[in-house]
Parts: sequence; structure tokens; C-alpha cells
Amino acid sequence: MTYSYYPGCTLRTKARDLDKYARACAEALGFTLEELPDWQCCGGVYPLGTDEIASKLPSVRALDAAKQKGQDLVAVCSACYHVLKRVNDDMANVEDIQTRANNYMGLEDPYKGETKVLHFLEVLRDRVGFDELKKKVVAPLTGRKIGAYYGCLLLRPGKVMGFDDPEDPKILEDFIRALGAEPVVYPYRNECCGGYISLKEKALAGSMCDKIMDSAGGFGADCLVTACPLCKYNLNQSGKLPVVYFTELLAEALGVKEVAL
Repeated sequence: MTYSYYPGCTLRTKARDLDKYARACAEALGFTLEELPDWQCCGGVYPLGTDEIASKLPSVRALDAAKQKGQDLVAVCSACYHVLKRVNDDMANVEDIQTRANNYMGLEDPYKGETKVLHFLEVLRDRVGFDELKKKVVAPLTGRKIGAYYGCLLLRPGKVMGFDDPEDPKILEDFIRALGAEPVVYPYRNECCGGYISLKEKALAGSMCDKIMDSAGGFGADCLVTACPLCKYNLNQSGKLPVVYFTELLAEALGVKEVAL
């Protein structure tokens, strides 16, 4: 099975481990991530202005490119997934945005939200299956107590994202369990890490991250796992627990060797 793949900008720089292990693990599990040619930055933040079209166009181009290939579009970064999913929802359901974006792009076949947007974790859950993933594990993470950190972008707004229950998500815990480790459920796993305010309000973002770390550590976690480069950056500033990408854990459990950056 081949999926169109949107890596996004951060996976080319600070989050290269998130990208390289996603590609390698996909092949180990029997599917391929085919990077879209000439993709552009999604912006990293979904534009809330109802009259804002220009900043949504890179996402529309990526979505349409996947449509032309007849493939679902997979993202690994939480922010990219969030933006692509919400813009796709606009193109499917908001006539004004759909009309103006298509008029600007001049597509021969107007794009109307036909592409299915998936996070890599959804591919593991819904296409591979966690039971099947468990069978592929060659180095179980036995004895590890891992706290899932979801953050905001994967889960909200719940009706649009459709990723998991925004108040009581389970996908990362089920993923951790499939790898042979023990998931640690703690109160702050779907609370904001401070996000982009970390650039301006470092003390406030630091306090938010400390609460997350203290909560996870208090419930027995020896590390946190996330899919978001910004969350990983912010949480690492606390330094109270190691923070890893979910693709790194997956590669370890599947016995995927170190791959070149």
C-alpha cells in the first residue's frame, strides 16, 4: 500500500528523527510513504480568518496532488496534520472557501475535499491494526513505563479532527501497549504545553510544561512520547523526563536499524 506523504518543514530540520523513522518503519510494516513533489509549508498554524485564503493554498495543493494520485495523504507532524485536516474540511464543507481557492488555483478539476487525511498513528491503528503491529515487534519494550503526550493539535476540534476522543484519547496508549511497554495514564496528557507562546512567554510555557512533567512522573512514567515537534521542544526545556517521538519507539520495537539523516 502506498500513501502520499507530506513531511512538512520541521521534519527537514529539528525533527528529522520523526521523519526518518516514519519512513523506515512504514517499509518494515509493508506500506510506503511517497513524498509529494514540490510541497510547500502548510504554515504550521491553521488560519482562523474566514476571509483568509492565501495561507490555505499550500495545503490545498498538497491535498489535490494526493487526489490526482488516487492516494490518501499521510502526515506525521501533529501541526501539519492539524492544518491539512482542517483545510480539507473547509474545502469539503465551506462553499465560499472552496470557490475562492479553486478560482485562484485554476484547477481543471476543482478540489472539493476528496482526499482522506490520515496521521501515521491512524494508519497503524486502522490500516495495519495494533494486534498485527504487536506480531511484528521483535524487541518488546518490556518494563518501560511510558506516558503518552497528545497535546492540542491531534485532538481538537474533535468533530473536525476525528482522531480520537479529545477528552479521553486511547490511541497512543494502545500503541505503547502494542510495543510491549506499559502506558501511564496521567491527568495532563491532553493539556497544552504552551505552544507558540514559548517564544514570548517563556516562563508561562515553562510552568505549563512543568505541570505536565510532574503529572506524568507522579504517576510513574519514565519517559513521554509525542508526535509533535513543538511539544517535544517545549517539554524538553523542563528536563524532568526524557521525551521521544513515537516513531523512535516504533523503530526500536521493530528492530529498525539506525538510518541516515
